[in-house]
Amino acid sequence: MKEIIAIIRPKQMNSTKKALDELGLPSITATQVLGRGKQRGIAGEINVDLRPEEIDQAKYRTMPYIPKRMVTVVVPDKDADNVVETLVRINRTGQVGDGRIFVCPVDDALRVRTDEYGEKAIL
Repeated sequence: MKEIIAIIRPKQMNSTKKALDELGLPSITATQVLGRGKQRGIAGEINVDLRPEEIDQAKYRTMPYIPKRMVTVVVPDKDADNVVETLVRINRTGQVGDGRIFVCPVDDALRVRTDEYGEKAIL
C-alpha cells in the first residue's frame, strides 16, 4: 500500500475531490494547512481582493505562510501511479505554487470497527 500526500492550492480542492471520486477512491483526508515553498509566499494564493498596485508590490514581498490544503489517501500499490498522475493533471497550472506530492510506503492498515487488516481495511 502507498500513502499519497498532496499539498495543493485551496481553490483546487473541489476539482481534486471530484477527480479522486471518479477514480473510485472510497475515502480521503483533507486538512487546511499553512506553509510555503521556495517562492516564500504568493499574494495570489489568498482569498482577498487586492488592488492592482498591491499585486505589483506583492511581487517584491513575501508572506511567512500561505494557506494550502493537504490531501491524504492510502491506496493499493497498483493504484498509486494513477492517483499521482490524476493529482498532477488536476493541480498543474504551470505557475509557482502548484504544490508537492509525496508517496510513502504503508506497512499495514487496520479498520478499527471490523478488525480488517491490509487492503481490506482501506477498500
